Amino acid sequence: MEAFPYLKALHIIFIVTWFAGLFYIVRLFIYQTEAQDKSDLEKKVLTDQFKIMSKRLWYGITWPSAVLTLIFGPSLIHIYMPISEHPWLIAKLCFVLLLYIYHFICHRIFKNLQSDIYNLSSTKLRIWNEVATILLFAIIFLVILQSVLSMWKGLLGLILFSALLMVAIKLYRKQRLK
Repeated sequence: MEAFPYLKALHIIFIVTWFAGLFYIVRLFIYQTEAQDKSDLEKKVLTDQFKIMSKRLWYGITWPSAVLTLIFGPSLIHIYMPISEHPWLIAKLCFVLLLYIYHFICHRIFKNLQSDIYNLSSTKLRIWNEVATILLFAIIFLVILQSVLSMWKGLLGLILFSALLMVAIKLYRKQRLK
């Protein structure tokens, strides 16, 4: 039990660095995608730089943080045994699973961009970037509130928050295109 606060602190630290990596990597994807509209010289310089930055971030921070989060997270679960008595934790773990799926999809996007395959527009990538935000909100609220009832209220708030994010993205796009 003495190790619990240290494990919890390490788990939180790696969650924070993992999310930082996820948020920033998609911004780099957006910038690299938008660089394709520049002149040939600018496009080459920017694309090469964004590929280097993405590679260092992805393999130096984001992947290690995801792995370390996965190592330290389960080390804390024994406190909540039996898990069936904590429905909020089951819901949280479902959102964490979605976060790892998000991470793997980001990895596929990363590999495509490293190979100069541009399947997504910068607008779609901006929307994609907000998925991590939504997952972050869901996970944090479940951990803090530890209530499935509150989770349903939170999900309603999350849906409203998501709608506001989509409106903000569309407004930003209109402003950017002017």
